[in-house]
Amino acid sequence: MGTKGKWYDHEVTVSDVQTKEEADAAAGAGDDDQVAADNVAKLIDSIYVQTWTEETDSLCAEAKKAWDALTDEQKELVEGEDADPDYFGRDTGDASKDDPLNGDDIGENELLVVSFGTSFNDSRAEDIGGIEKALAAAYPDWSVRRAFTAQIIINHVNARDGEKIDNMEQAIQRAIDNGVKNLVVQPTHLMHGAEYDELMEVVESNKDKFESVAIAEPLLGEVGKDATVINEDKEAVAKAITAEAVKTAGFDSLDAAKEDGTAFVFMGHGTSHTANVTYNQMQTQMDKLGYENVFIGTVEGEPEETELSNVISKVKEGGYKKVILRPLMVVAGDHANNDMAGDDDDSWKSGFEADGSFESIECQIAGLGGIEDVQKIYVEHTGAVIK
Repeated sequence: MGTKGKWYDHEVTVSDVQTKEEADAAAGAGDDDQVAADNVAKLIDSIYVQTWTEETDSLCAEAKKAWDALTDEQKELVEGEDADPDYFGRDTGDASKDDPLNGDDIGENELLVVSFGTSFNDSRAEDIGGIEKALAAAYPDWSVRRAFTAQIIINHVNARDGEKIDNMEQAIQRAIDNGVKNLVVQPTHLMHGAEYDELMEVVESNKDKFESVAIAEPLLGEVGKDATVINEDKEAVAKAITAEAVKTAGFDSLDAAKEDGTAFVFMGHGTSHTANVTYNQMQTQMDKLGYENVFIGTVEGEPEETELSNVISKVKEGGYKKVILRPLMVVAGDHANNDMAGDDDDSWKSGFEADGSFESIECQIAGLGGIEDVQKIYVEHTGAVIK
């Protein structure tokens, strides 16, 4: 037994206390853990970028190898400018269920489906994959291929799951290398925003490589000059997403939900691009349809009318006591799971709860791409340019 002594009136033994050597060793081990975690964080930050280089694929592989070598305790220490344990550690579903559609042997006719993208595996397969499958079924004479405009997401999926998705430049080059003659591009983006502009630039700079090139409309069609401008696409989308939300909530109709005091809030991304008026137009469309208990908001608060506090005020003014949140986004990815339905104080769910005016806040985590009637709109847009 160790020699007994007194330490702040608590009886201890020398054998119960770390020696200086043991303490130094433990501190050293702690330092080593942090060094290993910091190395992974730096590798994650190096691929958390929007620019592809010839080193990108090898950096993705190196980051995953370094992550896999960490202990569970070390993984919890990973923290960088953009890095955190969720980058590799979060379970977003089975990546093997998704088809990156990056094969060769394309043929003369290619239908390139361009999305912003998501690192959430289940949503990528169901929402983006759902649109791609609907287009492939509708136009069997065209080979469907995929491209994402978010290199950050492409790198994330590559590093974590080993799934390689083409960016726009790679997809266009694949088409050229395969001798594609007729290229149709179908954006799954909601509107003519910044991402749409970027894909247009890539296509325009390569259009002389094909006999024909056509770019179909995004989901909501033309933007229009102000909040009053609506069109058939916006009407069709408004009806489709509202019907799906009402059905998922278990109501027979939107009127039944209204009588129950329930409001539906669709949360979009928001943009500083001039196309931000599209969100106002969608609210105008809901109003025109008589959907009094349906509201449009945006994570980024652009335009200002769709910012969270303004949406909460509108819902309260309508006298609604129950709220159902659902993303106005093609995929149910990071924004849907975190910004909308997350438990952090800055999520939309938390914002409505903190207001204290509502009896219940529910979240429907599902992207627009999984809705059959939304898929049909994309099919129609593609058909318009193929014809």
